[in-house]
Amino acid sequence: MTSTTPGRQWNTRREAKARRKQQGAAIAQGKRISTGDIVAFLEAVLLPGDRVVVEGNNQKQADFLSRSLAQVSPERVNGLHMIIPSVSRVEHLDLFERGIARKLDFSYAGAQSIRISQFLEDGLLEVGAIHTYIELYARLYVDLVPNVVLIAGYKADRHGNLYTGPSTEDTPALVEAAAFRDGLVIAQVNEIVDDPADLPRVDVPGSWVDYVVQADQPFFCEPLFTRDPRLIKPVHVLMAMMAIRGIYERHQVQSLNHGIGFNTAAIELILRPTPSRSA
Repeated sequence: MTSTTPGRQWNTRREAKARRKQQGAAIAQGKRISTGDIVAFLEAVLLPGDRVVVEGNNQKQADFLSRSLAQVSPERVNGLHMIIPSVSRVEHLDLFERGIARKLDFSYAGAQSIRISQFLEDGLLEVGAIHTYIELYARLYVDLVPNVVLIAGYKADRHGNLYTGPSTEDTPALVEAAAFRDGLVIAQVNEIVDDPADLPRVDVPGSWVDYVVQADQPFFCEPLFTRDPRLIKPVHVLMAMMAIRGIYERHQVQSLNHGIGFNTAAIELILRPTPSRSA
């Protein structure tokens, strides 16, 4: 729809999305992108300076799409503004080292934090802001509206209906921010099925998803949060003992919401009451 005001258009984002899809039409088959064509497809639909969200959260990682994005030509795609909730993959920062991306908004860095600080010192990376998760997701609907969103799921059908599996996490929030503001949504999945009845359920409807691609391997789950005692290592127990001795005992802590994680699970394991033995 064109405004009645001379020289003013109100459908610029919709037209921009249509142009992107036209550029990718020669590569995609409807909503489906072949695994081997994903790099060429990203080069076709991405523009320099785009805001691009890569799903990287407390569990699900859109790792196939982030690895593929890191392989595009910097001559064709550059200066991207990346929005990555959890920067935990090597290729997340390879984007900046290769000049594909320039600016980063994120919430958590973990093992990549040292590399981020080095890139800041070297002038390869500019931080927009370091957010809480909730703040970051909220700003996707206000001033960080994405042009392209790259997400992960377990299964999709040929219509784009998506089953995200048990670790849905922030996927719907990321998708909606693009789907309702004329951004592209591209989903990597472990399997594409023809019949929608083969999906256990639909977590994200196909009308919100523009393209699906079957990844070369199942997406990576980042086990940042766990309560499985089998995954607790001696160093986590040591840190738990230091917290109990140095903080809990000294300050007479009586109650605390630990949240979830390796270290806090170790604390709870140590503090768990020992069942009394019956005579």
